[in-house]
Amino acid sequence: MKVFPSAYHQYFNVFSKLKAEKNPPHHACDHHFNLEGSLPPVGVIYSLSNQQSDTLRAYISEDLEKGFILPSSSPTGAPVLFGKKKDCGLCLCVDYCKLNDVTRKNKYPVPPMNQLLTVFDDSSIFFKIDLRGA
Repeated sequence: MKVFPSAYHQYFNVFSKLKAEKNPPHHACDHHFNLEGSLPPVGVIYSLSNQQSDTLRAYISEDLEKGFILPSSSPTGAPVLFGKKKDCGLCLCVDYCKLNDVTRKNKYPVPPMNQLLTVFDDSSIFFKIDLRGA
């Protein structure tokens, strides 16, 4: 907790490594994709370097074990690619652009951006959080 600012110590449990290793319980609002008569799109397969392949295998293995991802029998999938992290590690990115194109959009009112930004008018301190390697 030395690195974590004292003003936020009350929220320290939010960043628990033990909790981050477990899948949260399912809720009534779990996300699903409504494709309205469309089939999921077939994505291209990007070529991967040896380091990227190893990172992908490790990710799949670890997240299957944790229950964060499940085996799929879908005939389609989304392409993956990697970005570089500041520490020279790799950040897995999944390209869901084609899936987003065929997914029915939820209709709900969203305040205009300028109205949302006024919430931060009186703020002077902001900090960035890398939520578990994101």
